[in-house]
Amino acid sequence: MSARVLALANQKGGVGKTTTAINLATALAAVGERVLIFDIDPQGNASTGLGVSRQDREISAYDVLSGDRSIAEVAVKTGVPQVAIVPSTLDLLGFEASVAGAGDRAFRLRHAIDKAHTLLIEGGVPSYVLIDCPPSLNLLTINALTAADAVLVPMQCEFFALEGLSQLLATIEHIRTTLNPRLHIQGVVMTMYDSRNNLSEQVLQDVRHEMGDLVYETVIPRNVRLSEAPSYGKPALLYDLKCAGSQAYLRLATEVIRRERQLAA
Repeated sequence: MSARVLALANQKGGVGKTTTAINLATALAAVGERVLIFDIDPQGNASTGLGVSRQDREISAYDVLSGDRSIAEVAVKTGVPQVAIVPSTLDLLGFEASVAGAGDRAFRLRHAIDKAHTLLIEGGVPSYVLIDCPPSLNLLTINALTAADAVLVPMQCEFFALEGLSQLLATIEHIRTTLNPRLHIQGVVMTMYDSRNNLSEQVLQDVRHEMGDLVYETVIPRNVRLSEAPSYGKPALLYDLKCAGSQAYLRLATEVIRRERQLAA
């Protein structure tokens, strides 16, 4: 597969990884990209947020990682034009134990993506694969980082935003030097920004000071519509295109594409 593979990773929970995966995919599709989301979080929130019910997940990401099924067999259409998803189930909780003795245990996802030559989304090959990682640095996340071209790091504009960042950066560097030399950080997106809260602005400035140009200009606001949309099985861009959160993700998609083009130039 020639698609660019981006892993959305942060070992902290509640930072907006899944919200970003769903809405960034939708925003990329809105500007003409074909996107595959690979949900490797056992909670399966990206799958639920795109309207894939648990009853419709007879085969899932676990079957791909175990080698029993191909991505083309497991990927399902979503309600978003030009977006498909490999859904997640709780079976992923047993993935680490099931491959504990396998020499290729860190490469399962990369091998699956490399073999996905027959995958078409609405008649065309995907241009982006977004991997929604679990909120931990376990073997599932290692598989994502080993398969990815780059990492997109969501961070919330809250007091403990920088806590654990050094561990994530060290893990990314370790994967780059041992398993995946092409891996780099695509960018850091600040989420849950509240303009009425001085702390949000202070955290944003602190992260920009630490991470520099890696931080996207686009900041995702704390927005009720972003929170409501998953309960309807829709990304916010379909639930309420005009809300501040949807508009922010459209801008973020533009930044992601611009960075990718600069890298390719």
